[in-house]
Amino acid sequence: MWLGRHRWFPVLLQGSLTLRRLGPARTWGGCRGQMAETFSTGAEAATELKAPAQQNGDASGDARGERPAGSRKPVGWGVEPAREDGKQTPLSEEQASVAASGPGKRKKRRDATRERVVPPPKKRRAGVSFGDEHFAETSYYFEGGLRKVRPYYFDFQTYCKGRWVGHSLLHVFSTEFRAQPLSYYEAAVRAGRLHLNEEPVQDLSIMLKDNDFLRNRVHRHEPPVTAEPVRLLAENEDVVVVDKPSSIPVHPCGRFRHNTVIFILGKEHQLKELHPLHRLDRLTSGVLMFAKTAAVSERIHEQVRDRQLEKEYVCRVEGEFPTEEVTCKEPILVVSYKVGVCRVDTRGKPCETVFQRLSYNGHSSVVRCRPLTGRTHQIRVHLQFLGHPILNDPIYNSVAWGPSRGRGGHIPKTDEELLRDLVAEHQAKQSLDVLDLCEGDLPPGLIDSTAPSSEVGKDHIEELAASAQKMDGAVEATPQDLDTMTLAPGKAAETDVVNQEIDPLCAECRLVRQDPLPQDLVMFLHALCYKGPGFEYFSPMPAWAQDDWQED
Repeated sequence: MWLGRHRWFPVLLQGSLTLRRLGPARTWGGCRGQMAETFSTGAEAATELKAPAQQNGDASGDARGERPAGSRKPVGWGVEPAREDGKQTPLSEEQASVAASGPGKRKKRRDATRERVVPPPKKRRAGVSFGDEHFAETSYYFEGGLRKVRPYYFDFQTYCKGRWVGHSLLHVFSTEFRAQPLSYYEAAVRAGRLHLNEEPVQDLSIMLKDNDFLRNRVHRHEPPVTAEPVRLLAENEDVVVVDKPSSIPVHPCGRFRHNTVIFILGKEHQLKELHPLHRLDRLTSGVLMFAKTAAVSERIHEQVRDRQLEKEYVCRVEGEFPTEEVTCKEPILVVSYKVGVCRVDTRGKPCETVFQRLSYNGHSSVVRCRPLTGRTHQIRVHLQFLGHPILNDPIYNSVAWGPSRGRGGHIPKTDEELLRDLVAEHQAKQSLDVLDLCEGDLPPGLIDSTAPSSEVGKDHIEELAASAQKMDGAVEATPQDLDTMTLAPGKAAETDVVNQEIDPLCAECRLVRQDPLPQDLVMFLHALCYKGPGFEYFSPMPAWAQDDWQED
């Protein structure tokens, strides 16, 4: 009897262990829906994280800071992809099981369930923002005092946002990506431009699932910037310091990618894997610092948080600025994160700027500015409040603010009316890039229906789609050469080479835009000095800040 019990004991023990192993598995399976929702949120955050928001030169905050919640532009088919930092989103339970099952089992599972298989996220090199493959997408040319980027093909990529799950691609395009009419996206499907989980989309009515990977190939046109070079002020084993020209963004944002300081330094100076230490607005010129390593970046950001760094700017403002030192402590409120407009308001965040006049030429004054806080557009907004806006500020010295142009905080308009008038003014001038906007970014209420539109008629798009299909084999490869590209093996074409600068589906290719004058790309705000413990960097005083400078 005792022996009988002993023989059964290992069996009972093994069964008990098996049940213990199954217990957690059942619990995990019961939480699967919740975990999938969590991954969806994580994936959305990962793809929506953008490079640090471009701020005015008066922003002295940490370059890694982000806009408050709700301020980020959606990432996907109309906005620059966000994650270039090489970080990988963790796999969901379903993805992990598919990845572990191997090719044979994956195929069997697909046939058995008739469900779409979502591939796991591709692992990218950690710590590398942009490399040679990115810099080789296109090249520059110079014309009329402007730096221009030759049009090129580019893949916008994103994982399915949580709010898209259960909706069709048609719904997503019609509600969130209005830069083009739906007929354009239908033509893009026929041309093989849209991919879902790396397979060509056949029908826009397809319903999106959690973790779906979306890719859209577009023909990109970047706005021109000044031809002035990005000059190196200093370089050592820790940092790179440059003198940034006006009109060039620090890093990719909106329609800008190659016409940015990060790409210019990588392509023309072979300076890669740089970490921005602070921010300058696209229209602001002057001292800009980058760390060469993550350790140096963290050290200087710690100094920023401890308020050990000082920044000094110079600007030219309207009228005769007071001779005595002026300190402005008016709080600043963000009117619109999307449009990038702020104003003085008691509900805003506290900030402080110290101003000192340097010279006056009878019409305008040169003023030195020391921001003691780092709010968005702080210097520009405070100068507007004081009644001495920057002479050629395209936002805060605009008639859209009313007769007094915001002096003393007097704005006889609602925020909605102000934004509408500002957008309408720049839309009429075809200068929405000043607001870091394109027409597709605008809410319906801000769009001026009388302004020129980039949309193409449906009847014209139909004939263009057929032409685009002939180029499908050519545009599937990543363009490495600007003017010509060899077709992929097995792909036929009517000619031996394909011109990458013209795309039959691209509305921008058929628009004739007047180039801005180089002087129109300069705003009279310059970062003169940036200093902290153990370092101090200066840039030369700009020509417009000289005592004897006169307006044209």
